[in-house]
Amino acid sequence: MWNFATRFGPGYSLTMVITGDLKKAICSLFDVHQDEGGVQRIVTPLEYPGSNDNIVVRVRPSSDGNGYLIDENGEAAFYSMLNGGDVESEAVGRWAEELSTISPVEFTIDEKLTAHAEHERLVAPYIFRVAEAAQQFYTVATARGDRHASDFKERLKEVIHDVCTKLNMAYESDVELPIAGGLKADHVLEAREPLIIIAATSPTRLLEAEVIYMQYRAEKKSGVVIAVAESQAAVGKKQYERAGYYTNRTLIFHPEAFGKLISANGGSGLQ
Repeated sequence: MWNFATRFGPGYSLTMVITGDLKKAICSLFDVHQDEGGVQRIVTPLEYPGSNDNIVVRVRPSSDGNGYLIDENGEAAFYSMLNGGDVESEAVGRWAEELSTISPVEFTIDEKLTAHAEHERLVAPYIFRVAEAAQQFYTVATARGDRHASDFKERLKEVIHDVCTKLNMAYESDVELPIAGGLKADHVLEAREPLIIIAATSPTRLLEAEVIYMQYRAEKKSGVVIAVAESQAAVGKKQYERAGYYTNRTLIFHPEAFGKLISANGGSGLQ
């Protein structure tokens, strides 16, 4: 009978096959190009939300020969301004200041997101950190530009008001959160862990929810981030599916189901 031991030899397993295939699949998502001057240009699968432009990171040897410089060549600021963002806002300033305390990446005076890797083993993880920072920067810089009122937000607010009234649960709306970047929650409900509700009216607003979630985790703050979208179409199918990994929960708005979720978790955090 055919088996892995016969086909591939003793000690070989299905797990090893899957692991090898997964490594190849992940690596295939990144395109690496050799540019002039010893620069390696990496086209990552991450995108600036709503633009269909991939985040590109560049790696070059330090001019003093001490390690490597990793940056995005100022494209995060460029795309932000191209889409009506304000790269000199107070929110961006606060975010950049906070970034320097929790990440190897810094926002430089020439509007680049840069990390310095003293050892070659740090280059790969720092590529991810720069790409992650580029997404966050874009989100903060353009956060005020594309929010729009809709009856979806009003319907969401009505459900929260009705449920909180029945449960005698305190809540606040339009709350500036205690994290860098001046990002706001649409609603914050009191519970053992505060329920932070984000009305995801656009791909950028959904990404804000992800940034809020990651900031809360990085700073070890108590809070459960729930992103609520009117539909997958409103935020993009790819973005919606990804957000499930970078929020406590991402869901499509159904008044009755959402009301039950809040009721079930009003006193004990997310179930």
